Amino acid sequence: MKDEIVIIDGLRSPIAKANGILNNLRVDSLGAIIAKELILKSQIPYELFDEVIIGNVAQPADAANVARIIAVKAGIPQSTPSYTVHRNCASGMQAISSAIEKIKSDQGSLYLVGGVESMSNIPLLFQDKFKDFMTKLTYSKSVKEKLAILSSFEFKSLKPIIGLLSGLTDPISGKIMGITAENLANEFKISREAQDEYALHSHLKAQKAQENNALESELHPILTKDAGFFKDDGIRHNQTKDALGKLKPIFDRVSGTVTAGNSSQVSDGACMLVVTTMSKAKELNLEPLGIIRDYAYAGLEASRMGLGPVYATKKLFDKTGTKLNEIDLIELNEAFAAQVIANQEAFKSKKFCKTTFNSESIGEINPEILNINGGAIALGHPVGMSGARIVLTALKQLKKENKKRALATLCVGGGQGASFLLEGL
Repeated sequence: MKDEIVIIDGLRSPIAKANGILNNLRVDSLGAIIAKELILKSQIPYELFDEVIIGNVAQPADAANVARIIAVKAGIPQSTPSYTVHRNCASGMQAISSAIEKIKSDQGSLYLVGGVESMSNIPLLFQDKFKDFMTKLTYSKSVKEKLAILSSFEFKSLKPIIGLLSGLTDPISGKIMGITAENLANEFKISREAQDEYALHSHLKAQKAQENNALESELHPILTKDAGFFKDDGIRHNQTKDALGKLKPIFDRVSGTVTAGNSSQVSDGACMLVVTTMSKAKELNLEPLGIIRDYAYAGLEASRMGLGPVYATKKLFDKTGTKLNEIDLIELNEAFAAQVIANQEAFKSKKFCKTTFNSESIGEINPEILNINGGAIALGHPVGMSGARIVLTALKQLKKENKKRALATLCVGGGQGASFLLEGL
């Protein structure tokens, strides 16, 4: 009998609005805090981990291979190897699937994985023109040569490149991510009103979950030098449709419908998980949280990247013989309200599925099981973390509700999708 891949447990930080309470916390320190707390919580000896694999998108220049820095800071022995993975928004999921591939190829049996992002600390960059100027000045040998180079200096070369905007601009399509959401809004004829309505419900569900401590078991507070950070702070309590309706489009300012209010928030956060096999869990007397039954990644046009979930889920369901009506819970990352609604439409569209996959429709997503505790529109989207977070949230919710199967899925900048099939225990 095939040894099942299981998640023993997971833990995440509260998600903070970028440039807010976690602004001064380095990404490696943020990741190390959650990694250490998860290991202590699971009571697994540090030295038993075969490897540490962590997803991160905006790796800091002074912490190359940030997974290694996180592992050592968390207390993992330096004899244990670590590496960082990067698949844009699916980086946290890539960390999980990389561990699974290692397990299945008999390279190990116990892995610490996760995703972390500090979007607050994505740097401002110098233009190439200023870089070239400084290089020439540095290597100039005589005073005369230095003066000649200095006389060529142009103050406009000091205008910074905003690293965050560069990272959120797709080099394949040349468009910022919000335009890909506008593309889907146009393709599927999704109104501004429908997007705002979806965003409103994300905030209301997240507010209810926070008030009922529904996510408490997956959260660990972060103590900063100024204060304690105990809960996700992007949720707009008592959000209203009127307030959302007053916001102006930010990507297509002329005829667009995508606003800051119906988009995911730029955020900071970390999420860690322990991946192993069922037999290893029994050997260590550990009670698993749930099973990773299978997963799939898929590619599509970068300009329509938001449809990644339907592409990856079709591939996953074909692999596993799963039907949509067998799924009890769905965590579909909310990059944009338009993107989520477009996926809902594509899942059930006979025309879309026939044209795209030459198949029947996948089925209609029941809104009652979709992102029941709110999603990234309310909670935030620390890009390297989100894939790990939705897997953790889905497994915790399966256990809480004593349900069987969950789908965790997201779109990926650059034109990809990722989907994980999860089972509760």
